[in-house]
Amino acid sequence: MKYVKWIFVVLLISSLTSFVAKDKSTEGLNVGDVAPDFIIESTLSGHKFKLDDLKGKYVLISFWASYDALSRMHNAQLNEVLNHTSRKVEMISVSFDEFSSVCKETIRKDRLNARVCAVETKGEDSGLFKKYRLNRGFANYLLDDNGIIIAKNISAENLLSILN
Repeated sequence: MKYVKWIFVVLLISSLTSFVAKDKSTEGLNVGDVAPDFIIESTLSGHKFKLDDLKGKYVLISFWASYDALSRMHNAQLNEVLNHTSRKVEMISVSFDEFSSVCKETIRKDRLNARVCAVETKGEDSGLFKKYRLNRGFANYLLDDNGIIIAKNISAENLLSILN
């Protein structure tokens, strides 16, 4: 009888713990998380982006690939918004295409600002892909001036309303 009581207590605590854990998303990073730092080279200009160098500015990181139509469309829309508004937000557009030639052609076709585009040719095997836990799909993150994620998977319309 003594052990039954303890077993009941352990089961109760573990069920409460599992209930609380389900509330937190396991897909990628979440609002309130600090964005992991990274260094990546621009596709066309050779300019290296170091996320920590952009502290003090708002930053939009967009992860995409030419073979993923939804992420590609979102990236193009976000790029368009930032090209036609004042530069309150810096953008880093990261492609996970395994061939830089494919990425360069997509940048041309989608009329992206090549200055903010980079390609990670290791694709889904890259450290950056794993660091941002993108295994459940590509995402974009809006960071505040301290590198804290303030929005995830923001649409072009939402970004425009934030900028206004």
